Amino acid sequence: MIKGEELWHTANWFVSPWNYIDEITKVFTPPKTLVIHDVTLRDGEQQAGIMFTKEDKIRIAEKLAELGVQRIEAGWPAASPEDEAAVKGIVKRNLGPQIFCATRCMADDLRRAADCGVHGVITSVPGSKLYLELGLGWSFEKATDVAIKGTKLANELGLYVLFSLVDGTRADMGQYLSMIEQIAKEGHIDSLCLMDTKGCLTPEAVAYAIKRIKKLVRKPLEAHFHNDLGLGVANTVKAVLSGVEVIHTTVNGLGERAGNTPMEETVMALLTLYGINTGIKYEKLRELAKLVEEISGVPMVPNRSIVGDRLSWIESGMPVEHYRKIAEKVNVDYAKTGMFTIHPAFVGNKEPEVVLGKKSGRGNILVWAEKFGIELSQEELTDVLMAVKALAYKKRGLLNEAEFKKIVEEVKATVK
Repeated sequence: MIKGEELWHTANWFVSPWNYIDEITKVFTPPKTLVIHDVTLRDGEQQAGIMFTKEDKIRIAEKLAELGVQRIEAGWPAASPEDEAAVKGIVKRNLGPQIFCATRCMADDLRRAADCGVHGVITSVPGSKLYLELGLGWSFEKATDVAIKGTKLANELGLYVLFSLVDGTRADMGQYLSMIEQIAKEGHIDSLCLMDTKGCLTPEAVAYAIKRIKKLVRKPLEAHFHNDLGLGVANTVKAVLSGVEVIHTTVNGLGERAGNTPMEETVMALLTLYGINTGIKYEKLRELAKLVEEISGVPMVPNRSIVGDRLSWIESGMPVEHYRKIAEKVNVDYAKTGMFTIHPAFVGNKEPEVVLGKKSGRGNILVWAEKFGIELSQEELTDVLMAVKALAYKKRGLLNEAEFKKIVEEVKATVK
């Protein structure tokens, strides 16, 4: 943070001071340091229709490293020879972040991972009755035994062992806790990942589960949440405030079904709303988001939070007037944080742009007239505004430069 500024209002953002009231923040127990474990190259690629080549994965990994992400989950070596080659290729480049890969708790998977030279693995067994008995025909006892043997082997192979129970959050909590306690005691776990495979936890349940887990397993905790009900960011933030030390995210929220917890919203919420700095280079967020959009072929919605293409467009007349007046009375940068919460440049996004449409006001016309060196009388200003609104309504969209200039010419000719 910039020295001398309030946490809620800096040169780069302007959020609510309510967030930092002592009665609210005193119950938070965040970790001293927070690690981002990016799963775009594995869980993100599992979104239907996405396929990353080895070269794609390396390009994304390089950008993740530039951003300052501390861990990259590069893929699943046992899934295909191509995935194995990609993981090896990323490890070989020694980009800086720790490289992990995903495995089942099976000897062949774990040995393949070790052969790739990764730092660690996220390895798992199913944790719900649905996945075990109906999906695999396994008992909880068999799954526990497989996990114990697998995690011990992973440790013997020199791998950092990050363990999770797939779909564990839809299991009975008592059964879940019993399994992880036994696996932690009889197997080998370096850190435990609370994985909400179907994105169905509430923030309250996240906090409660972490409290219960901490009493049983004295290991670092990680959070891996899906976004099926739109709670990925909220649940991840709640996990951090409850002491989780590593968060799993994907660029642009890619992932199966509704995706994983999106990195962009999560890191910016932690920074601006809670004063928790993940240590990444925030100005590179949009650059990375656009690269992943291009490679994945999955377009972002234009007004997507933090990195959307049209996030800083202003059409409505009243906001434009507020923006102009704040800029005149203070400065343009102050107006940017006042209007957009986060200064667009801080996350590498486009500068604010006043656009013309059905909802525009006189201020929009003045901005465009000034941009093109056009002088308008009050009568002309009113006529141009009415013509802009009419055309925008007719075309069901925004006006371009040529359409605006044509309207001005027609109005001036009529007024004369």
